[in-house]
Amino acid sequence: MKKTLWLLLCIIVVVVIWGVSKYNGFVKTEEKMTQAWSQVENVYQRRMDLIPNLIAVVKSYTDYESKTLVDIVEARAQQATAAKVNPESMTQEQLSGFENAQQLLENAVNDVIVSVEKYPNLKAVESYQTFLAQYEGSENRILVERKRYNEMVQDYNKSIRSFPGNLIAGWFGFEPKPYFKG
Repeated sequence: MKKTLWLLLCIIVVVVIWGVSKYNGFVKTEEKMTQAWSQVENVYQRRMDLIPNLIAVVKSYTDYESKTLVDIVEARAQQATAAKVNPESMTQEQLSGFENAQQLLENAVNDVIVSVEKYPNLKAVESYQTFLAQYEGSENRILVERKRYNEMVQDYNKSIRSFPGNLIAGWFGFEPKPYFKG
């Protein structure tokens, strides 16, 4: 009877230690994912901060089409409001809205870059070349950080969906997180 009680107690202790360890692992993975999301937001913010420089440079050298300028300002404003996504409770719809706003902004900026072809003197201006290099660098950073975020989400989703960790994840409300598409 005593040996059975001790064996049962040992099993309970091992299961509790395992459960606590799994729970802490989920929390650590979720925090890494949240930190990766912060980096995604940082690089998108960097790109958004570059846009007033583009507008100033292009506007000072061209008789700039007001519709393109309005499109950029509106896309930038929409992107700023869409940037408020909580990574801990993010849904696929919220992430899709964020991506759509980013795409609108990127398309508007690309329209300006293409329109610069009409102004050969502007292409040679140092401030425009500097902007273009910074913008391309921002786009590369965005790709890298989105990839890192997706890797963190993959690790997190895998850990909460794998047996027997999914039991602990289900008990404590850990939910799968959405990926960036494309």
